[in-house]
Amino acid sequence: MADSSFDIVSKVERQEVDNALNQAAKEISTRYDFKGTGASISWSGEKILMEANGEERVKAILDIFQSKLIKRGISLKSLDSGEPQLSGKEYKLWSTIEEGISQENAKKVAKIIRDEGPKGVKALVQGDELRVSSKSRDDLQAVQALLKGQDFDFDVQFANYR
Repeated sequence: MADSSFDIVSKVERQEVDNALNQAAKEISTRYDFKGTGASISWSGEKILMEANGEERVKAILDIFQSKLIKRGISLKSLDSGEPQLSGKEYKLWSTIEEGISQENAKKVAKIIRDEGPKGVKALVQGDELRVSSKSRDDLQAVQALLKGQDFDFDVQFANYR
């Protein structure tokens, strides 16, 4: 019998992020406390740009955007935000959506699987994802349960379960 396997990935659906951003922009345009403040949120290339005339307002825009991401099922671990910066008379805040598992994080996950997971389970780093394989499907499910119990500083999903 062939080995069973699954992939550990860190992916974000771009359309869901876009929907969350549009919902946040709509809420900002209709809220009374943002009237006349030049508050906005939009894509700027691959980054998300938030602008307002005050540092607290920019942080409020980020808070609205984060709540919209949560409602759409996107983990905040995949959102990387900087600090508000003064640019002319406006404050700007840049955020990016992180995707993929870095080599060092993939090695950490592989080490956890080796040390704490069932025997006979192999973890192989493939680019920005990790393939986990074993002869026993029960062992693979035990690895998934183990990883769900861990608190990583990046978002983890399981894909291609065969």
